[in-house]
Amino acid sequence: MFQHVVILPILLPLLAGALMVIPAVSRNMVLQRRLGTVASVLAVVLAVWLLVLVDHNGTQAYAVGEWKPPFGILLVADRLATLLLLLTSVLLLAVQLFASAGEDERGRFFQPLLMFQVMGIQGAFLTGDIFNLFVFFEVLLIASYALLIHGGGKAKTAASLHYVILNLAGSALFLFALGILYGTFGTLNMADMQANAALIQNDDLYLAKVGALLLLVVFGLKAAMLPLHFWLPKAYAAAPAPVAALFAIMTKIGIYSLWRVHSAIFGEHAGALANVALPWLWPMAWLTLALGVVAVLASQSLRALAANLVIVSVGSLLLMVANPAQSTTAAGLYYLVHSTLATALIFLIAGLIMGQRGKSEDRFVRGRPLAHPRLLGGLFFIAALALIGMPPFSGFIGKALMLSAALDEGVAGWIWPPLLLSSLAALLVLSRAGSSIFWRSRGRAVPVTIDTRQLAGIGVLLVALVLMVVLAGWLTAFTDRAAADLLAGMQLVLPEGR
Repeated sequence: MFQHVVILPILLPLLAGALMVIPAVSRNMVLQRRLGTVASVLAVVLAVWLLVLVDHNGTQAYAVGEWKPPFGILLVADRLATLLLLLTSVLLLAVQLFASAGEDERGRFFQPLLMFQVMGIQGAFLTGDIFNLFVFFEVLLIASYALLIHGGGKAKTAASLHYVILNLAGSALFLFALGILYGTFGTLNMADMQANAALIQNDDLYLAKVGALLLLVVFGLKAAMLPLHFWLPKAYAAAPAPVAALFAIMTKIGIYSLWRVHSAIFGEHAGALANVALPWLWPMAWLTLALGVVAVLASQSLRALAANLVIVSVGSLLLMVANPAQSTTAAGLYYLVHSTLATALIFLIAGLIMGQRGKSEDRFVRGRPLAHPRLLGGLFFIAALALIGMPPFSGFIGKALMLSAALDEGVAGWIWPPLLLSSLAALLVLSRAGSSIFWRSRGRAVPVTIDTRQLAGIGVLLVALVLMVVLAGWLTAFTDRAAADLLAGMQLVLPEGR
């Protein structure tokens, strides 16, 4: 059993989703919800188990069907992958609980699509082969297309069209890059590519650089890096609240891929290919964060603000990727977990607010009073402080770690100004959002009941953010070890097999 634990985070949502599309289950929403909740809880337990196992025993490699690379599919669970598996599982539990209050009834197959998308996300984090990274990208994207348009509407249809077209273009570029890299390296296994990167010479060297830069474009599109970011605000703002909350981790898959490919395979030990993407990453990271700050200041609704804060978090993380040192990578990992949880939380809170303000929804205009102003005001206040980076919340720790790492690496002049300005912009616009939504009202509130499952989903994210502070010492030490593993590359001991 223990030798198969690495594949379980992929099999669990796959089996749960497959069961949900069986006619006897697909017609019974109550049964789907219960199955989804059980699968989500098991996913969290499994992720915690795998994280502890890897932290104590080192990286775990799993050759599917006992076929070793380059013939088989290799899954690799290291500290970085297991941390993101746990983050995804927590998000899944929060979103599944929140959606079970009624959002999943607005369209067919919401619950199984949720499982299939998480299967793709988990697979992307676990794969040790770039081709299988492409495969899992496609799995999660196919599910996300349907989830984005869940419930229908012109805004969702338009946003989904742009989202689909851009991602199809990105998939085509991904295939071109894979073909070029396979022709030069002779393999797409990440460990083999890292071992052979310094040996690439002559004409193959130029082809390898082209392939690496094409992957930078592909991963930049997935991460919403400037100038490939323009699909994100409309898509996230139009998506249903629980879908947007799950999408908070989608851009982080692009960041993860940049770390895994450009900081490890094309890192310091890649010879003539070393840091091939850095001359492009630095200006794009800075401009992404700067544009994100401008977009935050121009936001007109809470969902649009949350979407633009995702771009700000992407720009902040790209600055860490552009400086591939252990301290900056570790700080970026902590901030990645925090920013994903905090933006997912604000999306769910926006969903509750929309249900109580009538036609004003979550826009920063005078509207109908909220039926539960104290509860929603308290939740919004906590989420706002976390997003701004105020102590004692995890956002403060994440920002402090990044500022300290930048100072240690001698790049504080490049990193401190945009990071501090982004916090100031978030403070200003979140203050404006709070005053508009909670204080500027007209008419009478309409009684609205908040389902306990919605509060449970929000509670999962709140508990996770609190644990990031309570366990900050252990978590920062863990991210430091994860960063060291990442920069050292995949040192694999494969099980016996074919």
